[in-house]
Amino acid sequence: MALNGKTAVVTGAAMGIGRSIAELLLQNGAKVAILDMNEAAGQSLVETLNKETVIPVVSQAAFQKTVETFGGIDILVNNAGIFNEIMWEKTIGINLAGCIRGAYLVIEHMNKLTGGRGGVIVNVASIAGKKKTVFTNTMATNIMATGIPPSACCNKGMHRGMDWHHTLKRMVLKN
Repeated sequence: MALNGKTAVVTGAAMGIGRSIAELLLQNGAKVAILDMNEAAGQSLVETLNKETVIPVVSQAAFQKTVETFGGIDILVNNAGIFNEIMWEKTIGINLAGCIRGAYLVIEHMNKLTGGRGGVIVNVASIAGKKKTVFTNTMATNIMATGIPPSACCNKGMHRGMDWHHTLKRMVLKN
C-alpha cells in the first residue's frame, strides 16, 4: 500500500486501533495527524514515532493545522470511540456526533468543488458497521459531488489480529 505524499488524519489515534492505523499509514509513506482527546497519550506516541503532529481534539482548528503543516488532507479515519453506558450522552457525542463533525469539517478541506484534492473518509465502527449504516449512506448521498467517497469498516476481530493493512488498502486505495 503506497501512500507517499498522502496526508491522513486519524481520530482516537493515541492508543489501540487508532494507534495501529496511524502506525500502518506511516509505514506506508503517509503523513499522519494524530487527533485524540488524551493529549498525554498522543504526545507520548508522537515522541515514540518522532514524525507526527499531535492535535488534542477534533475541531476546525485541528484540521486547519493539519492543512498548514502538511499541505492538505487526503484521508480521514474516524476511529475515535468509547463505550460508557452510564455516560451515554458522552458516548453518543464521541461515537456519532464526533464522526459526523469530523467528516463535515474535513470536507471543507477535501472538497474538489472548492479547490480541495478529494480524498477518502473511513468510518471505523463496531460490529454494527457490518451493515450499511444510516450515517455513512446519508453522508455518501450528501457529499457525492465533492470527490470524497465515505466508507465504513467494522473493527470486529481486531483483538484477534485483524489485518488492518488489507482493510485500509481496500478502503483507501480503491478510491
